[in-house]
Amino acid sequence: MEATFHDLKDKVVIISGGANGIGASMVKAFTAQGAQVCFCDVDVVAAESVCAGNDRQPLFRKVDLLKERQVNSWIAAVAKTHGRIDVLINNAACDPRIPLNDMSVHDWDTLIARNLRSCFLTSRAANEHMPKGSSIINFSSITFHNAPPEMTAYVASKGGIISFTRSLARELGPKGIRVNTISPGWIMTDRQLKQFVTPKIKRMLRERQCIATLLQPREIANVAVFLASSLSSAVTGQEILADRGWQHS
Repeated sequence: MEATFHDLKDKVVIISGGANGIGASMVKAFTAQGAQVCFCDVDVVAAESVCAGNDRQPLFRKVDLLKERQVNSWIAAVAKTHGRIDVLINNAACDPRIPLNDMSVHDWDTLIARNLRSCFLTSRAANEHMPKGSSIINFSSITFHNAPPEMTAYVASKGGIISFTRSLARELGPKGIRVNTISPGWIMTDRQLKQFVTPKIKRMLRERQCIATLLQPREIANVAVFLASSLSSAVTGQEILADRGWQHS
């Protein structure tokens, strides 16, 4: 049984990239806490499945995070409907494997825009609707620390998110808004299992993590729930490595 965070009941939580993987797990986790969840994605079919699978149905909107007007319109609509935004979770990202010499300027610019610029757009649009005690949660990655090859743009974007978090926490602190980053380890989402996680990878993770059990999306959602709740009121400007100690080892 998951812990209950009573202060999250009826809180307005918006999540980018909520249709699959960690995002879908966060939609489920926050609705289970009684929050009013609004999420965006471009995968309409998966998003409809997420909505259908929740008793307290979240509100979905198709949003292309590369489009500034769509981002602004989505967040303005949420604020108009609910009167405020209590939690913003910047989760959406893409992580292609592209060798440096094969990467075009368009590839680079698009990935940086989707992974990093989108956090700026959502944070700029949302913070004016966030009361004291609100929380912004950004997603970086363990890859910023272990720097795998053929992921230069992705790792650069995730490093940028950590820097963005640190500065934004200082800027929004006087308003009582906390800003933190979660950097997950290798999470066993459906996509990762289908495309990247081999038996060799699983063996490597079990050997290098402090705790061998492979990480599941719901566990990262639980970290986000904690950072959104008042129990983490002392935490801002921080990066939380949720990686079972992989980087530590």
